[in-house]
Amino acid sequence: MNRSLLALSLALALNAAPALATDQAPADATPAPAADPVDGGGTSPNNVKQLGTIDVTAKLDAARNALSPDTGSSQYVIDQKAIKALPLGDSTPVNQVLLQAPGVVQDSYGQLHVRGDHANLQYRINGVLLPESISGFGQSLDARTIQSVKLLDGALPAQYGDRTAAVVDITTKSGSQLGNGGSVGITGGSFGTYNPNVSFWGDSGNWSYFLTANYLKNDVGIENPTSSRTPVHDHTNQVKAFGDISYLINSDTRLTFMFGASNNRFQIPNNPGLQPQFGYLDVTNFNSADLNERQNEQTRFGILALQGKFGNTDYQVSLGQRYSGLQYLPDDVGDLMFNGVAANINQSDRASTLQADFATPLGDNHTLRYGLYGDFDQATTNTNSLVFAANPDGSQASTVPFNIFTGDSITARTWAAYVQDEWSIGQNWTVNYGLRGDKYEAFGTSESQLSPRLGVVWQASPSTTVHAGYSRYFTPPATELISTKDIALFNGTTNAVQNYGNNTPLAERSNYFDLGVSQTLGSAWTVGLDAYYRKVSRLQDEGQFGAALVYSTFNYKYGRVRGAEFSLSYNDGPLSAYFNFAYNRAMGKDVITSQYNFGPDELAYIADNYIHLDHDQKLTSSGGVSYAISDNTKIGADFLFGSGLREDGNVPNGLSLPYYFQLNASVSHDFNFDGFGGLHTQLALINALDRTYELRSGTGVGVGAPQYGPRRGFYLSLQKDF
Repeated sequence: MNRSLLALSLALALNAAPALATDQAPADATPAPAADPVDGGGTSPNNVKQLGTIDVTAKLDAARNALSPDTGSSQYVIDQKAIKALPLGDSTPVNQVLLQAPGVVQDSYGQLHVRGDHANLQYRINGVLLPESISGFGQSLDARTIQSVKLLDGALPAQYGDRTAAVVDITTKSGSQLGNGGSVGITGGSFGTYNPNVSFWGDSGNWSYFLTANYLKNDVGIENPTSSRTPVHDHTNQVKAFGDISYLINSDTRLTFMFGASNNRFQIPNNPGLQPQFGYLDVTNFNSADLNERQNEQTRFGILALQGKFGNTDYQVSLGQRYSGLQYLPDDVGDLMFNGVAANINQSDRASTLQADFATPLGDNHTLRYGLYGDFDQATTNTNSLVFAANPDGSQASTVPFNIFTGDSITARTWAAYVQDEWSIGQNWTVNYGLRGDKYEAFGTSESQLSPRLGVVWQASPSTTVHAGYSRYFTPPATELISTKDIALFNGTTNAVQNYGNNTPLAERSNYFDLGVSQTLGSAWTVGLDAYYRKVSRLQDEGQFGAALVYSTFNYKYGRVRGAEFSLSYNDGPLSAYFNFAYNRAMGKDVITSQYNFGPDELAYIADNYIHLDHDQKLTSSGGVSYAISDNTKIGADFLFGSGLREDGNVPNGLSLPYYFQLNASVSHDFNFDGFGGLHTQLALINALDRTYELRSGTGVGVGAPQYGPRRGFYLSLQKDF
């Protein structure tokens, strides 16, 4: 896919809009009454307002949602009400919102692991896939944009490909649903936290919009590498913005432009008391508490989506582009003395995408869904590395550093097409079967796969639903994480590697099986149980192998992942509660790419033995409760529990870290002042028990420095709607 093709596709989509605007009714069809609030009225844009903007928008939203089935997969929905009930409410980072779902494991730098996978999450906004950005630790999305978020995992239908550990399907807030207004607020508290925000929304005629932005600064931007309450050198400044602007062309056609931006700056926290390993000129000592390493991250995206109906076929066609950049700025002297290399890294990645999804009903029992996706990805890395000369045994030969420049430019193309049929059999059975084809081109070669999918849902009784599914997956490597730099340039330096191997990651291929049941008990209780198994070839993993907080992709030849999840929820009147518990085992064997990141002993052991993946956590649990004392006052609490990620023992990743438990609590009250109106206040207590726990110990395959969970913090939020 190239830019001219993208431009041509957009032109065709826009030019087709007038033709797509009118339902193609059969010749013998009876015209809809002119007063019908949704389907009546002609094709003139001026009729949209007469039809009722809210009704038209709701109809289009329902049609858009129907483009994306979830038959056979496992899903967990977190709506805006549930987000507001979290201790930090709308100020909660998106990754921490997702931690409330079963099987989601927290890691350092804000990373998430779902069902034993490393990252590999697919983010969709209103049904449109958002290409991932360069992995770092900044959050580019904001919970204030979310009306609801659905986490889909397990055996996904053929529509979903590329990143398949889970689909984070976000439905954004809409000005047409909220009316005209806005909100301004601030969250502040411990560790120098200052987080003002502002949002505007509304509609006018055929236009509707939702815009939000916020600024965050604090002194705990990245997890503390020590158990101290006060991190050293850990300040962050972050700016995020999002917008959704829609225009109703007529009652069946909508044009939407979504855009977002984030600009995040981090100091990398220091671990005092470390001893330098190298000398620099005549300097032999350096206080590790004085290191000044920094990392900056930027993300920009824009998506133009045309959604509508052609005859009885619903469609959404979108063009998008995402840019992300990352800069690691070393402490030249300090990095040289502690690591033997000071690398100034500048990475960027630009992805242009085309996505088209269609749904056509066939009779009363079948819905045919089909579509295509294309991604044209350009990634660039430029690195200036200061190093020392080294002796043949690897020891330092000179204290005078010199620079080595390495640069990469990678172009990758991903194409995919799918077709699937949702078949309703009687009143109680639904079968979704389909086929997906993926092709990935990079480095002058290509990989491809045809992937069958099958999902079945059985409504065993009005209160019991059973689902089962099988999916064949093809997961291309993350282009923005691939580095093909000439590592031979570092021979004879303090940054030389021990093993060359194949430094080009491979696409992962897997077979996924999922079985689950959901049971409602009365009107308030819902209980769910899921089990899954995944057999993997060329299992992809990521690791931090250098001083910079930049991840690199590598492959195990074999992988196997299995687990089970239990969920329980209660919702009745003023009380709501949920509890999730998950078991997981994720193993890999034989590193077959990027071997230069490993020691010879590690490679030899892993070649003959399955090891736990570094992000494997055996037991994970989350839960929460919210109670409305009155219409204006609510209290709540939630928790996170884990049996610990992996660290090295006698073998790589041979041990797990200690169990951890984090309890959070909150109280909120809505005031109503004369002459000022309503004011929402919320007081949050994070890690109320102030339990100190490690997320990472600093050992394990691809693990960098130690990281600890948050210490106790108090935060007050004030929010005023207008």
